[in-house]
Amino acid sequence: MNLDTQYDLIIIGGGPAGYAAGIRAGQLGRRALVVEKERAGGTCLNWGCIPSKALLKSAEAYQAALHSETFGFTCKEIEVDFAQVMGRSRTVADQMGGGIEFLFKKNKVDYVVGSANLMEPGVVEVVDGEHAGTLLKADKVMIATGCKPRTLEEVPVDGKRIMTSREALAMKEMPASIAILGAGAIGAEFAYFLNAFGCKVTLIEMLPKVLPVEDSEISKALATAFDKQGIICRVNTRVDEIEVVEDGVSLTLNGEKGEESIMVDSVLLAIGVVPNLQGVFSEKCKVELDRGYIKVDENYQTSLPQVFATGDVVGPPWLAHVATFRAVQAVNGMFEHAKPIPLDSFPGCTYCQPQVASIGLTEEKAKEEGVAYKVGKFPFAASGKAVAVNHPEGFVKIIVGEKYGEILGAHIIGSDATELITEYGLGMKLEATVDEIHQTIHAHPTMSEALAEAAASVHGEAIHI
Repeated sequence: MNLDTQYDLIIIGGGPAGYAAGIRAGQLGRRALVVEKERAGGTCLNWGCIPSKALLKSAEAYQAALHSETFGFTCKEIEVDFAQVMGRSRTVADQMGGGIEFLFKKNKVDYVVGSANLMEPGVVEVVDGEHAGTLLKADKVMIATGCKPRTLEEVPVDGKRIMTSREALAMKEMPASIAILGAGAIGAEFAYFLNAFGCKVTLIEMLPKVLPVEDSEISKALATAFDKQGIICRVNTRVDEIEVVEDGVSLTLNGEKGEESIMVDSVLLAIGVVPNLQGVFSEKCKVELDRGYIKVDENYQTSLPQVFATGDVVGPPWLAHVATFRAVQAVNGMFEHAKPIPLDSFPGCTYCQPQVASIGLTEEKAKEEGVAYKVGKFPFAASGKAVAVNHPEGFVKIIVGEKYGEILGAHIIGSDATELITEYGLGMKLEATVDEIHQTIHAHPTMSEALAEAAASVHGEAIHI
């Protein structure tokens, strides 16, 4: 950091949007500085996406060992060191954080640890940390402070009885039982992880299905899989009362079974996020908001001159890959490298087992919009590779336009779903038809063959069903 430097861009926030914006600016030959209050990578890398996936991999490995007899050998007396499981996730996060810091240096991006305040357009103050009180100047400023977990005023987060995902990722001991409020991606992933290691999990959702944004067939299949795994799912259920008592947490539920009370060791709040804007703007900087999120135009320009915003702080979808995409588009536009590409189709991924991934329209949405469509489906139980690797659960579902066969939406539940969805995403980007997916030779045996078979099934031409 050079106090005499007039930066081209100062970015407040160093998560997937902030660090990507800094690196992209560096690639364009611009002087950029990123101010991040904790560590490069932000919440996603340090307290979200990356450490949670490390935990999920540990859970998968443990479950594979428990059922190793399927593959012809037996693992006896498997001991779980839960602290080590959690510790590995921190090691992974630290390694990736260091990688971002290296990329800053490679692209000549300056980096400061501390919270920041936009004093006025073009002037940023570092308000805490080693450089507290430092004033920095830039031609342009980008706000990329992201979101934080939504909490409940009546039950303060204490890190043991009441947790958000952040506290859950720092657990030293696993609770014997837990109620997870919210069955979106975060809730579903923690439900799988904790249940896999023996925690009694109750997953509670106010809406009619788990993973409420997904296609109904996918949500139903995941609920069935969770039930087989021993996860208790309560949908159409609200929580009327939460009380922390000496030996746990008491909850009063009201749902399909009427009113019921349950007692658990801990509660995990997975009820959404709120924009992280506290302390970001001075009294001189009144930025226009939309439902609490920073309002931006198609160039990611805010209501303040030369102040931009991107990532989760501008509103849904709250996805790291979308945040990175938005950030790169914003930087390309502000420095007149290229006109920002509008956000169109994007994949949504849930990394429990079986995994869930989707892009584009659900069947319900297609009906709602009055779109003429056809559906193709293929079960992984008919895939030689899926059966061989002992992951025959789930299916692929593709929704295509009835007249031209364009891909309107795709939905996958099963092993490696989050990796497989990219083919359909690329197909949608290139305006491919379902016939072109079908006519592309897919290697055998692979999980990806199911994508071609689902495409073929639209016309009743799938070979293996």
